[in-house]
Amino acid sequence: MDARFPPSNTESPWLPFESRRRARDEKREAVLRAAVQLFLEQGYHRATLNDVAKRLNITKPALYNYFRGKDEILFECWSIGHELVDDCIAETSAGSGSGLDKLRKLTTRYAELMTTDYGKSLVRFDLRDLSEHNRKIVQTAKRRIDRAFRDYIAAGIADGSVKPCDPKLAAFAVAGSLNWIGHWFQPGGELTGHAVAEEFAIRLTEGIAETTTQMTSTRETTTRKAAVPAAEKADKPPRKGNVGNASREDRSEHHTRAAAGAAGQSKRARGRLR
Repeated sequence: MDARFPPSNTESPWLPFESRRRARDEKREAVLRAAVQLFLEQGYHRATLNDVAKRLNITKPALYNYFRGKDEILFECWSIGHELVDDCIAETSAGSGSGLDKLRKLTTRYAELMTTDYGKSLVRFDLRDLSEHNRKIVQTAKRRIDRAFRDYIAAGIADGSVKPCDPKLAAFAVAGSLNWIGHWFQPGGELTGHAVAEEFAIRLTEGIAETTTQMTSTRETTTRKAAVPAAEKADKPPRKGNVGNASREDRSEHHTRAAAGAAGQSKRARGRLR
Protein backbone atom coordinates (compact mmCIF):
# COMPACT_ATOMS: atom_id res chain seq x y z
CA MET A 1 0.00 0.00 0.00
CA ASP A 2 1.25 3.45 -0.87
CA ALA A 3 2.49 5.01 2.35
CA ARG A 4 1.68 8.48 1.05
CA PHE A 5 -2.05 7.85 1.45
CA PRO A 6 -3.61 6.79 4.77
CA PRO A 7 -6.10 3.90 4.82
CA SER A 8 -9.58 5.02 3.77
CA ASN A 9 -11.15 3.93 7.09
CA THR A 10 -8.85 6.12 9.21
CA GLU A 11 -10.97 8.56 11.27
CA SER A 12 -10.08 12.23 11.27
CA PRO A 13 -8.81 13.52 14.63
CA TRP A 14 -11.06 16.56 14.12
CA LEU A 15 -14.76 16.21 14.75
CA PRO A 16 -17.06 17.60 12.05
CA PHE A 17 -18.40 21.06 12.82
CA GLU A 18 -21.96 19.84 13.45
CA SER A 19 -20.72 17.18 15.88
CA ARG A 20 -18.59 19.71 17.76
CA ARG A 21 -21.49 22.13 18.03
CA ARG A 22 -23.83 19.38 19.20
CA ALA A 23 -21.34 18.29 21.87
CA ARG A 24 -20.98 21.89 23.04
CA ASP A 25 -24.75 22.35 23.21
CA GLU A 26 -25.12 19.17 25.26
CA LYS A 27 -22.49 20.35 27.74
CA ARG A 28 -24.11 23.76 27.94
CA GLU A 29 -27.45 22.10 28.60
CA ALA A 30 -25.90 20.01 31.38
CA VAL A 31 -24.57 23.18 33.02
CA LEU A 32 -28.02 24.78 32.91
CA ARG A 33 -29.77 21.72 34.33
CA ALA A 34 -27.32 21.48 37.22
CA ALA A 35 -27.46 25.23 37.87
CA VAL A 36 -31.24 25.56 37.92
CA GLN A 37 -31.51 22.62 40.32
CA LEU A 38 -28.98 24.21 42.68
CA PHE A 39 -30.63 27.63 42.45
CA LEU A 40 -33.96 26.08 43.42
CA GLU A 41 -32.49 23.95 46.21
CA GLN A 42 -30.19 26.52 47.82
CA GLY A 43 -31.42 29.85 46.50
CA TYR A 44 -29.76 31.88 43.78
CA HIS A 45 -27.50 33.88 46.09
CA ARG A 46 -26.34 30.92 48.18
CA ALA A 47 -25.53 28.67 45.22
CA THR A 48 -22.12 29.35 43.68
CA LEU A 49 -20.46 28.48 40.41
CA ASN A 50 -18.11 26.29 42.43
CA ASP A 51 -21.18 24.32 43.55
CA VAL A 52 -22.31 23.96 39.93
CA ALA A 53 -18.86 22.81 38.82
CA LYS A 54 -18.64 20.33 41.69
CA ARG A 55 -22.00 18.80 40.80
CA LEU A 56 -20.85 18.38 37.20
CA ASN A 57 -17.43 17.09 38.29
CA ILE A 58 -15.60 19.76 36.32
CA THR A 59 -13.51 22.79 37.23
CA LYS A 60 -14.99 26.24 37.71
CA PRO A 61 -12.92 27.75 34.83
CA ALA A 62 -14.51 25.17 32.52
CA LEU A 63 -17.91 26.80 33.13
CA TYR A 64 -16.68 30.03 31.55
CA ASN A 65 -16.44 28.21 28.22
CA TYR A 66 -20.25 28.33 28.17
CA PHE A 67 -21.33 31.28 30.33
CA ARG A 68 -19.76 34.53 31.41
CA GLY A 69 -21.25 34.47 34.88
CA LYS A 70 -23.97 33.29 37.22
CA ASP A 71 -26.42 36.02 36.18
CA GLU A 72 -26.18 34.88 32.56
CA ILE A 73 -27.01 31.32 33.63
CA LEU A 74 -30.02 32.65 35.55
CA PHE A 75 -31.27 34.54 32.49
CA GLU A 76 -30.88 31.45 30.31
CA CYS A 77 -32.98 29.42 32.76
CA TRP A 78 -35.66 32.09 32.55
CA SER A 79 -35.40 32.15 28.75
CA ILE A 80 -35.96 28.41 28.47
CA GLY A 81 -39.01 28.61 30.70
CA HIS A 82 -40.47 31.45 28.65
CA GLU A 83 -39.80 29.63 25.39
CA LEU A 84 -41.74 26.65 26.70
CA VAL A 85 -44.65 28.91 27.67
CA ASP A 86 -44.55 30.57 24.25
CA ASP A 87 -44.78 27.12 22.66
CA CYS A 88 -47.85 26.35 24.80
CA ILE A 89 -49.51 29.60 23.74
CA ALA A 90 -48.72 29.09 20.05
CA GLU A 91 -50.04 25.53 20.10
CA THR A 92 -53.20 26.59 21.94
CA SER A 93 -53.89 29.51 19.62
CA ALA A 94 -53.41 27.35 16.56
CA GLY A 95 -55.95 24.78 17.79
CA SER A 96 -59.72 24.84 17.59
CA GLY A 97 -62.28 25.26 20.34
CA SER A 98 -64.08 27.96 22.28
CA GLY A 99 -62.40 30.59 24.37
CA LEU A 100 -63.03 28.45 27.46
CA ASP A 101 -61.51 25.41 25.74
CA LYS A 102 -58.36 27.35 24.93
CA LEU A 103 -58.21 28.86 28.40
CA ARG A 104 -58.40 25.41 29.97
CA LYS A 105 -55.79 24.00 27.60
CA LEU A 106 -53.33 26.80 28.36
CA THR A 107 -54.11 26.53 32.08
CA THR A 108 -53.33 22.81 32.03
CA ARG A 109 -50.10 23.20 30.06
CA TYR A 110 -48.93 26.18 32.11
CA ALA A 111 -49.73 24.45 35.41
CA GLU A 112 -47.78 21.38 34.35
CA LEU A 113 -44.84 23.56 33.34
CA MET A 114 -44.87 25.09 36.83
CA THR A 115 -44.01 21.64 38.24
CA THR A 116 -40.71 21.53 36.27
CA ASP A 117 -37.40 23.18 37.16
CA TYR A 118 -37.46 25.64 34.25
CA GLY A 119 -41.08 26.49 34.96
CA LYS A 120 -40.31 27.14 38.62
CA SER A 121 -37.49 29.46 37.57
CA LEU A 122 -40.13 31.82 36.13
CA VAL A 123 -41.60 32.49 39.58
CA ARG A 124 -38.99 31.58 42.18
CA PHE A 125 -36.18 34.00 41.28
CA ASP A 126 -35.93 37.77 41.65
CA LEU A 127 -35.93 39.94 38.53
CA ARG A 128 -33.59 42.36 40.29
CA ASP A 129 -30.79 39.81 39.96
CA LEU A 130 -30.81 40.33 36.19
CA SER A 131 -29.15 43.09 34.22
CA GLU A 132 -31.43 45.95 33.22
CA HIS A 133 -31.46 44.78 29.59
CA ASN A 134 -32.39 41.20 30.46
CA ARG A 135 -34.92 42.38 33.03
CA LYS A 136 -36.81 44.28 30.33
CA ILE A 137 -36.84 41.16 28.12
CA VAL A 138 -38.34 39.08 30.93
CA GLN A 139 -40.94 41.74 31.76
CA THR A 140 -42.02 41.85 28.12
CA ALA A 141 -42.35 38.06 28.08
CA LYS A 142 -44.47 38.14 31.24
CA ARG A 143 -46.82 40.63 29.59
CA ARG A 144 -47.24 38.27 26.62
CA ILE A 145 -48.30 35.48 28.97
CA ASP A 146 -50.79 37.74 30.74
CA ARG A 147 -52.17 38.89 27.38
CA ALA A 148 -52.75 35.30 26.27
CA PHE A 149 -54.87 34.51 29.34
CA ARG A 150 -56.86 37.73 28.91
CA ASP A 151 -57.44 37.11 25.19
CA TYR A 152 -58.82 33.60 25.76
CA ILE A 153 -61.14 34.86 28.50
CA ALA A 154 -62.34 37.72 26.27
CA ALA A 155 -62.86 35.29 23.40
CA GLY A 156 -64.88 33.05 25.71
CA ILE A 157 -67.10 35.96 26.71
CA ALA A 158 -67.63 36.77 23.03
CA ASP A 159 -68.54 33.21 22.05
CA GLY A 160 -70.66 32.58 25.12
CA SER A 161 -68.51 29.92 26.77
CA VAL A 162 -67.36 32.27 29.57
CA LYS A 163 -69.60 34.35 31.82
CA PRO A 164 -69.31 38.14 31.48
CA CYS A 165 -66.43 39.24 33.71
CA ASP A 166 -63.38 41.48 33.79
CA PRO A 167 -60.77 39.61 31.67
CA LYS A 168 -57.91 41.39 33.43
CA LEU A 169 -58.96 40.41 36.94
CA ALA A 170 -59.92 36.89 35.88
CA ALA A 171 -56.54 36.44 34.18
CA PHE A 172 -54.74 37.67 37.31
CA ALA A 173 -56.67 35.20 39.44
CA VAL A 174 -55.91 32.24 37.17
CA ALA A 175 -52.25 33.04 36.49
CA GLY A 176 -51.57 33.95 40.13
CA SER A 177 -52.85 30.58 41.33
CA LEU A 178 -50.86 28.76 38.67
CA ASN A 179 -47.64 30.60 39.51
CA TRP A 180 -47.96 29.54 43.14
CA ILE A 181 -47.65 25.89 42.05
CA GLY A 182 -43.99 26.62 41.31
CA HIS A 183 -43.46 27.45 44.99
CA TRP A 184 -45.07 24.44 46.68
CA PHE A 185 -44.99 21.53 44.23
CA GLN A 186 -42.43 18.81 44.93
CA PRO A 187 -42.01 15.72 42.73
CA GLY A 188 -42.63 12.34 44.26
CA GLY A 189 -45.80 13.35 46.09
CA GLU A 190 -49.23 11.79 46.00
CA LEU A 191 -50.12 13.51 42.71
CA THR A 192 -48.05 13.88 39.58
CA GLY A 193 -47.52 17.23 37.94
CA HIS A 194 -49.97 16.27 35.21
CA ALA A 195 -52.66 15.31 37.72
CA VAL A 196 -52.21 18.61 39.58
CA ALA A 197 -52.42 20.52 36.29
CA GLU A 198 -55.67 18.86 35.25
CA GLU A 199 -57.29 19.52 38.62
CA PHE A 200 -56.23 23.18 38.60
CA ALA A 201 -57.58 23.62 35.08
CA ILE A 202 -61.03 22.59 36.35
CA ARG A 203 -60.95 24.47 39.65
CA LEU A 204 -59.70 27.76 38.20
CA THR A 205 -62.09 27.94 35.26
CA GLU A 206 -65.37 26.37 36.36
CA GLY A 207 -66.36 29.54 38.21
CA ILE A 208 -66.34 31.60 35.00
CA ALA A 209 -67.64 28.86 32.69
CA GLU A 210 -71.06 29.74 31.27
CA THR A 211 -72.22 26.13 31.12
CA THR A 212 -71.23 22.78 32.61
CA THR A 213 -68.43 21.38 30.49
CA GLN A 214 -67.34 17.87 29.69
CA MET A 215 -64.46 18.05 32.17
CA THR A 216 -66.79 18.98 35.02
CA SER A 217 -69.42 16.46 33.93
CA THR A 218 -66.84 13.68 33.89
CA ARG A 219 -65.76 14.48 37.44
CA GLU A 220 -69.38 14.59 38.65
CA THR A 221 -70.12 11.24 36.99
CA THR A 222 -67.13 9.71 38.74
CA THR A 223 -68.32 11.15 42.05
CA ARG A 224 -71.82 9.73 41.58
CA LYS A 225 -70.45 6.28 40.74
CA ALA A 226 -68.27 6.34 43.83
CA ALA A 227 -71.25 7.35 45.94
CA VAL A 228 -73.37 4.33 44.96
CA PRO A 229 -71.32 1.67 46.80
CA ALA A 230 -71.18 3.98 49.83
CA ALA A 231 -74.99 4.19 49.87
CA GLU A 232 -75.29 0.43 49.56
CA LYS A 233 -72.92 -0.04 52.47
CA ALA A 234 -75.00 2.34 54.56
CA ASP A 235 -78.03 0.03 54.18
CA LYS A 236 -76.14 -2.94 55.56
CA PRO A 237 -75.53 -3.42 59.28
CA PRO A 238 -71.87 -3.19 60.30
CA ARG A 239 -70.02 -6.43 60.84
CA LYS A 240 -69.08 -7.31 64.40
CA GLY A 241 -65.65 -6.16 65.43
CA ASN A 242 -65.31 -4.05 62.31
CA VAL A 243 -67.07 -0.83 63.28
CA GLY A 244 -63.88 0.90 64.32
CA ASN A 245 -62.19 0.07 61.00
CA ALA A 246 -64.90 1.57 58.76
CA SER A 247 -63.30 5.01 58.49
CA ARG A 248 -59.88 3.52 57.78
CA GLU A 249 -61.32 1.37 55.00
CA ASP A 250 -63.04 4.37 53.43
CA ARG A 251 -59.81 6.34 53.56
CA SER A 252 -57.90 3.44 52.03
CA GLU A 253 -60.41 3.19 49.19
CA HIS A 254 -60.16 6.93 48.61
CA HIS A 255 -56.35 6.88 48.41
CA THR A 256 -56.45 3.91 46.06
CA ARG A 257 -58.72 5.81 43.66
CA ALA A 258 -56.58 8.95 43.94
CA ALA A 259 -53.41 7.01 43.19
CA ALA A 260 -55.01 5.40 40.15
CA GLY A 261 -56.12 8.77 38.84
CA ALA A 262 -52.62 10.18 39.26
CA ALA A 263 -50.82 7.29 37.61
CA GLY A 264 -50.24 9.10 34.31
CA GLN A 265 -46.75 10.52 34.04
CA SER A 266 -45.92 13.96 32.72
CA LYS A 267 -45.39 13.93 28.97
CA ARG A 268 -42.99 16.81 29.04
CA ALA A 269 -39.40 15.94 28.18
CA ARG A 270 -38.42 19.27 26.67
CA GLY A 271 -34.84 20.47 26.74
CA ARG A 272 -34.57 22.85 23.84
CA LEU A 273 -31.83 25.38 24.51
CA ARG A 274 -30.44 28.37 22.76
